[in-house]
Amino acid sequence: MSTMDYVEITGGITAPKGFKASGIAAGLKPSGKPDLALIVSEVEAIAAGVFTTSQVRAACVDYCRQKLQQKAIAKAILCNAGQANAGTGKQGWQDAVESADLVAESLNISPEAVLLASTGVIGQRIKMEPLRAGIPQLVENLGENGNEAAANAIITTDLVTKEIALETMIDNRPVRVGGIAKGSGMIHPDMATMLAFVTCDAAVSTGLWQEMLTQAANESFNQITVDGDTSTNDSLIALANGQSRTPAITDLNSKNAQTLQQMLTAVCQHLAKAIARDGEGATCLVEVQVSGAPDDPSARRIAKTIVGSSLVKSAIFGRDPNWGRIAGAAGRAGVKFRQEELRITLGEYVMMENGQPLEYDRNAASNYMKQAAQGAYLEEDTVLITVCVGNGSGNGIAWGCDLSYDYVKINAEYTT
Repeated sequence: MSTMDYVEITGGITAPKGFKASGIAAGLKPSGKPDLALIVSEVEAIAAGVFTTSQVRAACVDYCRQKLQQKAIAKAILCNAGQANAGTGKQGWQDAVESADLVAESLNISPEAVLLASTGVIGQRIKMEPLRAGIPQLVENLGENGNEAAANAIITTDLVTKEIALETMIDNRPVRVGGIAKGSGMIHPDMATMLAFVTCDAAVSTGLWQEMLTQAANESFNQITVDGDTSTNDSLIALANGQSRTPAITDLNSKNAQTLQQMLTAVCQHLAKAIARDGEGATCLVEVQVSGAPDDPSARRIAKTIVGSSLVKSAIFGRDPNWGRIAGAAGRAGVKFRQEELRITLGEYVMMENGQPLEYDRNAASNYMKQAAQGAYLEEDTVLITVCVGNGSGNGIAWGCDLSYDYVKINAEYTT
C-alpha cells in the first residue's frame, strides 16, 4: 500500500464517523487557557492503549490499564491539562475514579466505559472543584466539529496543536482514522508519547486492535525523543467504533487489516513527528534513518540513540556538521556492526564511507542545517541523517530535535 491509497482530510479525531469532541477552559490552568477535553463515541468502541513503562505513574495510567484489562470497551476519554495527578497517592486515585464517575453520569453511560488521561506538573492533584463544574459544560459542548477545541485543551508547553485525519476505502466504503496529541518536553517514550488519542470508524476485533496499535506505536511514538526523559503520564489510547459499516477485521494478515495498519501507523507517525518538531526550545526536526542492521529493532535502536544524543542535538543546534558525534552515538547503541562498513550522510553530504572520513563542504553542510531551522513547523524544517551500518536487512527511523539554550530555560523555570 502506498501513501496514494489514503488521503488527508480535515476533522482530526472527529473525522471518523460517530465521534464527537469538546474542549473548554475549566480553570485547571493558572493561565486560564483551555484545560479540559472530552472525546466521545456515539456507540461502544473497541479500546486499546499503550502506556508508560515508568515505575512512577499517574493515577490515570493505572486506571486505564485496569479498565482495559477487565474489558477493552470504551465510549469516552476525558483529559485534563494542568495537573499530572502523578505521585499523588490514594487521593489521586480517588480523584481519577471520581472524574470517570462524573463523566459517566453526565453522559448517562457506565463508568466502566470512561478512560482518563492527565498532563501537567507531577505531584499535583487535579483541581476537582473546577473539574466538577466544568464537566457538564464539556458534555454540552460536544460536537462533530470539536476536534480543534479538544486539541487545544490537552496541551501544556506545546507551541502548536497536533492533529491529523486520513481516509481510505475498504470494501468500497470510506474508513477514517483521526488523532490528536500533545507533547513538547519530557519526551523519550517507551510506549507512546506524552498523550495521544486516536479514533477510527472501522470494525476491528479486540485483540487485533491492541496488536495494531502496539505495532504503530513501535514505529512512531516509541521512535521519538526530545530530552531522554520518559513521562509518568505517557498514554496512547485508540477507539474503533465500527461506524463505517465495513466488515469486521479479524486477521492481521488480511488485505483490509494491512490497509488499516498502514493508515494507523501513518497517523501515529505524523503526530509523533509533530511532537518532536515542537520539542521545547527546538529550532528544527531531526530525522535519522538507519539501514544495514541485523534486524528492524536493532536499526530503530541505533536511530533513536543517535537522535537522542545530547552531543548530536547540540551540534545540530550549533549548525556544526560534526559526524564524529553521530558515529559515536551509533557505536554505543548496543548493536554490533563493523565500523569498517559505517556510512554517514547529512542531507546530501556524505561524511563517512566504509568507516573512513571523506572531504565535504563544511560550510554548505552547516547552511543545510541553518535552512532547516528557518523552516520551523514546516515540512522543510527537517535535518536528515542517514546511517548505514552493514549489509543486514534491518531498517529503522527515529525523530527528535536539536537542543537549544531555551530548553534549559524552559525546564529550569517549569514550576516557578
